[in-house]
Amino acid sequence: MELSRHGISSLLVERHPGTAIFPKARLISTRTMEIFRAWGIAEEVESAGMPREDVLAVGVGTSLASDDFVRAAAAIDRDAPQSPTYTYLCSQDILEVILRRVAESHPRSDVRFATTMTDLRVTADGVEATIEPTAGPAAGPETGQAPDPTTGPGSLGGNGPVLVRARYLVAADGSRSGIRERLGIEVVGPPPLGHMVSVMFDADLGELPADRRVALSFLRSDPPCAVEAVDNKRRWMIQTGYDPSTGGSAADFTEEACVAAVRSAVGLPDLPVTVVGVMPWLQQAVVATVFRDGPVFLAGDAAHATTPQGGFGMNCGIQDAHNLAWKLAAVLTGTAGTELLATYDAERRPIAVRTVDESLVNALITLRMMQGQLSMGQAIEQQAERRSSEGLILGFRYESAAVVPDGTPDPAPADPYRTYVPTARPGHRAPHVWLSSREGRVSTLDLLGPAFTLMTPTGSGWVQPAKEAAHRLSVTLSVVEISRASEREPDAPLTSPTWAAEYGVGDTGAVLVRPDGHVGWRSPGGAASQAALAGALGAILARS
Repeated sequence: MELSRHGISSLLVERHPGTAIFPKARLISTRTMEIFRAWGIAEEVESAGMPREDVLAVGVGTSLASDDFVRAAAAIDRDAPQSPTYTYLCSQDILEVILRRVAESHPRSDVRFATTMTDLRVTADGVEATIEPTAGPAAGPETGQAPDPTTGPGSLGGNGPVLVRARYLVAADGSRSGIRERLGIEVVGPPPLGHMVSVMFDADLGELPADRRVALSFLRSDPPCAVEAVDNKRRWMIQTGYDPSTGGSAADFTEEACVAAVRSAVGLPDLPVTVVGVMPWLQQAVVATVFRDGPVFLAGDAAHATTPQGGFGMNCGIQDAHNLAWKLAAVLTGTAGTELLATYDAERRPIAVRTVDESLVNALITLRMMQGQLSMGQAIEQQAERRSSEGLILGFRYESAAVVPDGTPDPAPADPYRTYVPTARPGHRAPHVWLSSREGRVSTLDLLGPAFTLMTPTGSGWVQPAKEAAHRLSVTLSVVEISRASEREPDAPLTSPTWAAEYGVGDTGAVLVRPDGHVGWRSPGGAASQAALAGALGAILARS
């Protein structure tokens, strides 16, 4: 989708016959919702997901029906003003349908389901890959997908092997990435935390009080498990584990055993339960040692596998794609030098390491409660606090050759996981500020598109130098002037009395925002300079 926005043709090869039926991921972070807003699908995702007030509630207890069950929720009111949108809960099986439809609507996107890459060779000018129809049902326990005779419009159908040549390849083939292994790229991190099984089931939990039907609960049932709401109506999921060292295996989770586990977790021994699917998986927290090898890039779980606690994995993967796509496009169109691609690893790997580490912290809270090292009161307090993670989600920064530092200090909140401090310091996500327009209220983030954007106060003198710099480098650059809404400019298209201060610029300052929404360069003031802006653009785009 993002490559299409930049005018780049791409081929997606997916071995499964259709989108996922198992909701492995549910939580869509604030930053990912901002990306969806830019893609024009945020409202559709919200209408397909759970009500926002149900998203951040978490509970602990012996079961959902037990007297010791306690519930808490994160502080939505504190974090929500930092963005024009906010965290949302939309399960992966529903989300993928939306993404697939939009991806297939782009003429430059060739989306092929039921198709497998069977061979890969790196060449002097890119890659050669052999792709062919997936042999037999592509379902696997790691996905929960069932055989489906329906394939995407780009499916190869009954054709034989096809040779594909491409300049670059993005490997998003999961935590057990065969491409990563083929390249000899290792992963680092602690040993697996456990062998897990997810059981998706259908049941009417209407007998429970409404406050027990929360988005996520951690229970000391038999066996201990987590219960997740899929639609918060009839579709639910439990996650539990087994120990191979004591003879346990995924085969132990027969339909009878799954029904018994669900009833123990809910606390209603006669609850009618229909098991929809069972998915074994490995809980781990690892990161690839590098995210790139020549023309091949790792993204998503192939690059980093988080624990599910916190809901970070899918979001981190989507933001990998968001970071990489504009860089690939800039190089492929000749706008940037190839060294720009080195900044993908430099920018995304540190974020992945931090994200994986924070997911591990969340998982250990649950583990300590299950082992009796934390009381339920202590566990619910810590879990609720960790559900608020805007410092991690919005406060991360990039440091690479594609960022021109301005010498200002990085914000240092006491709790960098929970607390987000808005800043337009180069490397950070451009802050959200509400602006007044002739059509109504608009966010600064709504002004950003697939090109570079220069934001500057009205009358700063940057408009003409920006046009000259863009022409000089053959770069598409959008210039946005924002007025302070003084009496001298009553009809200004965009106004805000606070924007300039929040972005750290004076009356003659300017902020250059990259296509991925991160600030690449900032001039706090002084005379507008075509040479300074052209120099910044050239540095970001590796134009030597």
